[in-house]
Amino acid sequence: MVGGGRDAFIGAVHRHAMALDGRYELVAGALSSTPEKALASGRDLGLAEDRIHADWHALLADELKRPAGERIDLLVIVTPNHLHHEVALAFIDAGFHVACDKPLVHSSAQAEELAARVAARGTAFAVTYNYSGYPMVREARELVRAGAIGKVRKVIVEYHQGWLAGALEQSSNKQSSWRADPTQSGPGGALGDIGTHAENLLSTVTGLAIEQLCAELSSFGPGRLLDDDASVLLRLSGGARGVLLASQMAVGHENDLRLRVFGERGSLDWRQEDPNVLMHLPLDAAPRRLTRGSAGLSESARRGCRLPPGHPEGFIEAFANIYTELAADLQAGTRTGDYPRVTDGARGVRFVERAVASQGQWIAF
Repeated sequence: MVGGGRDAFIGAVHRHAMALDGRYELVAGALSSTPEKALASGRDLGLAEDRIHADWHALLADELKRPAGERIDLLVIVTPNHLHHEVALAFIDAGFHVACDKPLVHSSAQAEELAARVAARGTAFAVTYNYSGYPMVREARELVRAGAIGKVRKVIVEYHQGWLAGALEQSSNKQSSWRADPTQSGPGGALGDIGTHAENLLSTVTGLAIEQLCAELSSFGPGRLLDDDASVLLRLSGGARGVLLASQMAVGHENDLRLRVFGERGSLDWRQEDPNVLMHLPLDAAPRRLTRGSAGLSESARRGCRLPPGHPEGFIEAFANIYTELAADLQAGTRTGDYPRVTDGARGVRFVERAVASQGQWIAF
């Protein structure tokens, strides 16, 4: 693991998720950009002293010196965004498999370079859009594919948070400070942080491509350099229309991600804060309340469940589903797992770029 040491939020989430099904063991790390914290973080986690490194360069050099059977199988990148490209590229070129947090990188040029290297090397590369791992998101995708709601006409995806309603980045809060800095976060603020999740959810469930968009990005926080609120109109393949909203200044909202898909013969409605339920509303029949683990779900949804119906599963389990599918690919030497790829990450980067470029005008994707 690179990043994810003391005071980091998402690194611990990844470690918990990877441990859930017993498919991974954390054996090496460069866990902070501060060498002293990197070493202390490795000791906190009980890593062997010779596998704790002050920076990722030392981690890579050490792994390459080890016999093939003793090297890591997978590198996980959970750093601020500006480091993703350099670290991922170096490990791909060295032949290692990679999982990387989102957004993938800062620019489409960087994303395309990573995708080309992954294709050339044949390595596995997962981007941890964890919401795609929820069983009922998978069920929604399968219902759309099966034609249960007919041709998709409109999609509304909303992601509302309120944690940046104040000037949190002006405090000592680590998470807000780097996310509000364009040199670390990239060209998108809320758009990059949570808007990319919304884009991935829309694309994963509907299978539709964005053809054109019109975006208005706003910064309500005083002196804030990046957007904290985004409203994006979408023209999708097949004539469908879409609305994507992403805000981190929505006071009172915690992690309110919602997807609604409207088709010719019905609609679907899913909310991340109630993730074990998917509503299917057919045109000429009573609404159906589908629940995680219940009878009649698709194979892909069933595969993502660990507990019987009525026992809630959530955020960590969704992450774990991505990592478990990736583990199966790594062990079998296949590339067929149900998880987001480097190309999905590249599309998310393109989405941020085009939304920033839109400036309230319709432009091609």
